[in-house]
Amino acid sequence: MKKSKARGFTPQSEWNQVDWRKLERTVFKLQKRIYQASQRGDVRVVRRVQKTLMKSWSAKMLAVRKVTQQNKGKKTAGIDGRKALTNKQRLVLVANLKIHKRPQPTRRVWIDKPGRKEKRPLGIPTIYDRALQALTKQALEPEWEARFEPNSYGFRPGRSCHDAIQAIFKSIKQMPKWVLDADIAKCFDKINHDALLNKLNTYPSMKRLIKGWLKAGVMDEGIFTSTDEGTPQGGIISPLLANIALHGMENRIKEYAETLPGNKRRNKTALSLIRYADDFVIMHKSKEVVEECQRIIRKWLEEIGLELKSTKTRLVHTSNGFEFLGFNVRQYQTGRHQSKQGFKTLIKPSKKRVKEHWEKLSKVIDRHKAAPQKALISKLKPIIRGWCNYNKCVVSKETFSDLDNRLWNKLQRWGYRRHPNKSKTWVNKKYWGTKVEKPKKWYEAPKVDNWVFMASEDNYLPKHAKTKIIRHNKVKGDRSIFDGDLIYWNTRMQKHPEMTSQKGTLLKRQEGKCNHCGLIFRDGDFMEVHHIIPRANGGNDQLNNLELLHLHCHDAKHRKKINLTNLDDNPF
Repeated sequence: MKKSKARGFTPQSEWNQVDWRKLERTVFKLQKRIYQASQRGDVRVVRRVQKTLMKSWSAKMLAVRKVTQQNKGKKTAGIDGRKALTNKQRLVLVANLKIHKRPQPTRRVWIDKPGRKEKRPLGIPTIYDRALQALTKQALEPEWEARFEPNSYGFRPGRSCHDAIQAIFKSIKQMPKWVLDADIAKCFDKINHDALLNKLNTYPSMKRLIKGWLKAGVMDEGIFTSTDEGTPQGGIISPLLANIALHGMENRIKEYAETLPGNKRRNKTALSLIRYADDFVIMHKSKEVVEECQRIIRKWLEEIGLELKSTKTRLVHTSNGFEFLGFNVRQYQTGRHQSKQGFKTLIKPSKKRVKEHWEKLSKVIDRHKAAPQKALISKLKPIIRGWCNYNKCVVSKETFSDLDNRLWNKLQRWGYRRHPNKSKTWVNKKYWGTKVEKPKKWYEAPKVDNWVFMASEDNYLPKHAKTKIIRHNKVKGDRSIFDGDLIYWNTRMQKHPEMTSQKGTLLKRQEGKCNHCGLIFRDGDFMEVHHIIPRANGGNDQLNNLELLHLHCHDAKHRKKINLTNLDDNPF
């Protein structure tokens, strides 16, 4: 890409001609160097490469592309009202990204908490600050990924809540334990700024930049409020800053474990802390040890301005069970003929999450009382598949079957209401059918599934119970996406519980690369399924007519038009 002496960049069309593969390779090499230097404790190299990355044109281009094309919130405006950019304006934004510019206040919006009357505050930075935060995150994240504790799973690339649940299972499967199920009160809103900046311990210009975001304040319905504590929820860098603030919790517990009588190494493994963002559990066979851990953590949190939420913090035994990240973890007593240990550890979807899922399905059916069957199926199908994919790595068969029975009754009432003058047999024949699945092997008999809610052979509602239970393999504690092992991370992405079987097959077929730009899919990328031959032109939903693309590549293929009224060429 050639540079112009006058403006720094050549005309607007160049954004579409950028070799993104080359830019990603350049930035990833820098991030890998930061990660490796941080691993070996070479602070001087970490700071030097971070400064190089912050000034890198490649990193700035990727940061602007992330906030203007990739992120789902790209059409949400900050206090400046700007939410969409032309290709020319994106290049102008790249040229104007400077770390010394004073950040603007965030725009506060209030969003509903699911199942509660209270609302959560969300701070939306301007598009300029979002791009600068994305750039800063590219530099900071590799350093801290090399330092974060192995049992920290929330808001980290390549890690998920399923890894946290598997870590809990491995910790308690051999022995019943006492569990401190804890939650930190208003974690994002109460973090002490000085304690966070001291823990960051970065170079001066980076420290001033992050301090500026922390102290920028918020605008709520035109009223400015200063921010003396906390990190604004909604910023790209906020989850990383929260993880940095909470870093050290597990190490503090391990230090306490070394003081316990007995073998130090065995004590370290017997006492475990598993954290997902601001939710965590501490587990040990002794109730007194867990109670002492609660006192230690309470004191440790006071140093960064946080405290435990009393209403959500409780001490329980694994035989009574506890809920964590939407799952119920419990040990059930069994006979010796069933288990040598006398108990069995089962993890199931929590009753609260099952209830929320059922209410969501019921609302969709109630809102579509007069809609055609195809429309109802199209609304219910993604909800069922998404929920089943999330819960298919635990003991969910019984829950799935129960939901199918309730859904069958609900849909029958939906059909009877539509045709009050017809017999029940007529209604059942109209809306339900038999689906025959072709056998995978020639010697197997075809599988027949009766009572399928279907409009046609290709348009049917999947049953919860048809989802196969597949155990999730926990990520290795010392692995990171910045270690350069792309095969390991790409394989994990294909087998992730929340990855649909269709996307997983396409990802494997395309060898983990986008069919449009040729770049490897990375953790956090939004992936879209694209029809090679559009359905309007006779295309179908078969795998040979589908390909997997980045969200922005999918947009480019369809040439989606964005309304860009009242935007000048240089809004910055």
